[in-house]
Amino acid sequence: MKFTFTEKRMGSSEELREYSRRKIGKLDRFFKTEAEAFVTFSLERGRYLAEITIHNNGMYYRASELTSDMYASVDSGVAAIERQIRRNKTRLEKRLREGAFEKEKEYTPAFAPAEEEKEDEEFKIVRSKHFSIKPMSPEEAILQMNLLGHEFFVFKNMQADEAVSVVYKRKQGGYGMICDDGTQEA
Repeated sequence: MKFTFTEKRMGSSEELREYSRRKIGKLDRFFKTEAEAFVTFSLERGRYLAEITIHNNGMYYRASELTSDMYASVDSGVAAIERQIRRNKTRLEKRLREGAFEKEKEYTPAFAPAEEEKEDEEFKIVRSKHFSIKPMSPEEAILQMNLLGHEFFVFKNMQADEAVSVVYKRKQGGYGMICDDGTQEA
């Protein structure tokens, strides 16, 4: 596995990086080809945040954990990604290495999830909504989103040749925007 480490508002020791390589490297058994791991260490309000993103075979697996100890944040992040893979293993079958789940001991995560997650749960659409997408500026879209009390808002971006865009509220504060660049992938 190839690693890229980033630090925000803090420095990290070589021991922490080696610990992270060892822990995250255990996830490599799930992948057919070499995966890339992007790990960001940061300090937020006196707590340690570990953001782990793994890219393999066109798929991204991501976890972000905030605890009072950076090592515990790494452990929690690895456990969260492993839960994601296990929960969706039948959907990910074609992308994961064959036999990745066969020779395993009983799975006991270091940090148990608050609510037991169902394995192989169906993606069930419980509500469908249709509406016309109006051309507007990102600022107008944010205003409209806030007026409606929503977490995101879909609109045609007048500043980007009416490309379909989405504005959303970020957990860390502020807003984000996702834009269609107009290209079609084959």
